[in-house]
Formats: sequence, C-alpha cells, structure tokens
Amino acid sequence: MNLSTKTLEIVNESQSKEKLEAVITLLETRLAEHEIVPTELQWTILINHLNEMLKRSTSAETIPDVDPAMFTEVSKEALTIAAEVVETIGNLTEAELYVLSIHFEAAKNND
Repeated sequence: MNLSTKTLEIVNESQSKEKLEAVITLLETRLAEHEIVPTELQWTILINHLNEMLKRSTSAETIPDVDPAMFTEVSKEALTIAAEVVETIGNLTEAELYVLSIHFEAAKNND
C-alpha cells in the first residue's frame, strides 16, 4: 500500500494513532483476502474516515441513522469487512457499518 503525504499526516496527527494503525493493518489483510485494492486516493479518504470513526467512538458522537435498504447492492464482502472494523473500533452505531462499507465496495469495483 502506497500512502500519500496527506494520508501519513492523518495517521501521525491522529489522537488514536496506535489504534488507527492497527485498524489499517487489519484492513490491509482483509482487503487482500478479498482481492480488493484501493487506489491511493481511496486509501486517503478511507483513513480519514477511520480516524473520524475513532474520534466518534471515544466522544459518543453519532452519525445520522441510515436506511439499510439503501445498501442492498453492497456486496457481502464489503459489509463483512465493515462490520469487523466497526466491531474492532467499538462504541459505534450500526449506521457506521453501512457508510464504511461504501469505501470497500467502491475499491472492489476498481479496474
């Protein structure tokens, strides 16, 4: 995985740097298992999202609820990876799982 300077800044400036790095490592493994290869830009956006999720998990802040029916076309792989990340981070709502899954689904569709 190639990380941009901006992405490395997000990681290095994170209030939860160690946890963020652990989640990134987990994702590298899970994405490779499913042959999902995010672009450099997709990694940057994903890591920024993960960092925000970590902030919400400690502040008990939540994102708005989403309708799971809107995510019926998201693959089982993307949802499974997202569920594992949400569980690993902890203290997040179910909506996080669905929103996060879109990152994996988009990367899955890379050519």
